[in-house]
Amino acid sequence: MVLKYDVIIARYGELGIKSPRVRRRFEKKLVSNIKSSFECEIKVNQGRVFIKPTNYDEAINKLGNVFGIVSFSPAISTITDFDKIALDIEIYVAKLESEGLISSKTPFAIRSRRVGEHDFSSQQLGAFAGSVVVKKIGAPVDLTNPQLEIYVEVRQDETYIYHQKIAGLGGLPVGTQGKLVVLLSGGIDSPVAAYMMMKRGCQITALHFDNEPFTDSRSLEKVQKIVKKLREYSTGVKLELKVVKYGNYLQKCREEAEKLTCVLCKSGMYKTAEMLAIREKAMGIVDGSSVGQVASQTLPNLLATRISVSIPILSPLIGMDKVEIENIAKKIGTYELSIIQDGGCSAVPRYPETNAEINLVLDAQDAVCADNQLELVINSLKTI
Repeated sequence: MVLKYDVIIARYGELGIKSPRVRRRFEKKLVSNIKSSFECEIKVNQGRVFIKPTNYDEAINKLGNVFGIVSFSPAISTITDFDKIALDIEIYVAKLESEGLISSKTPFAIRSRRVGEHDFSSQQLGAFAGSVVVKKIGAPVDLTNPQLEIYVEVRQDETYIYHQKIAGLGGLPVGTQGKLVVLLSGGIDSPVAAYMMMKRGCQITALHFDNEPFTDSRSLEKVQKIVKKLREYSTGVKLELKVVKYGNYLQKCREEAEKLTCVLCKSGMYKTAEMLAIREKAMGIVDGSSVGQVASQTLPNLLATRISVSIPILSPLIGMDKVEIENIAKKIGTYELSIIQDGGCSAVPRYPETNAEINLVLDAQDAVCADNQLELVINSLKTI
């Protein structure tokens, strides 16, 4: 007989410690997000999500991008009958042997679990399953330090057999924690910040600032590629990219307060994002700030750039260094996109202010007529 995986057992983590009402809501959203990722049937039972996909390989590939899942296992299902369990374990072990995962010299352990009413205990189930493996290939049992673990999980009349636990992304299902506006540039940091907030269950709207003539068209093309990658982690929840024209405002800042250009640029971005957040009914703003990384991210400048904004600004990377951020970017697939050359921003002054005084920043905002200029910026808003 040929072994055929027919079910995937997915596990969630912190969802399980929520109140019953909240847990049910989160489970419902998790199921919805999985079904939006690939075609399948799903059953949730006591901390386990049992998935029967139409295309098994597709499901295995896409489950790794679904927030809320801690781990998942390709498994075979059978009926809860010792004769049938024994037969399927023999087939399963033969498959593992053909793949070089077990031999007569491989120390192994059976990890058994049982839910429901049965006339046998989990220990009896484990001992029985272990005896089948020993009889089949003569491998030694080692419950303390096995080289291979085989799981036999009984749920009422159904039994599942598997040996892998593939790590998931963890976190909370996207769409369970409200909406945020993310300041998304073509750099390395902001896509990681967006990812981190999606991991905490937030829906994001990406806001990109088109700085032409200080940047060129390659910047927007790169951002579109980054958003396409981020959407792989947002199945079941819409992730929109919105773009505003920002070059005229930057030109005004350079003319009226050149040394403060970076500070005025960032404060203007926050104000624009706040206006968009009000329109979108979003609950906050997200950026990729990391203390001290660039001129606008010194502590005095972080305070000065945020002083005029009344909604929360979240910076999930605030205590990370560049290497840590780059490692996450590589893991999620945005790093190679972010390092594509796009010319950078030529509006940065030769000697940018790193210790902005709030009263001087407020005076500079008045000098550039920031409120009026930013109204023009938000009115240029387009959805890509």
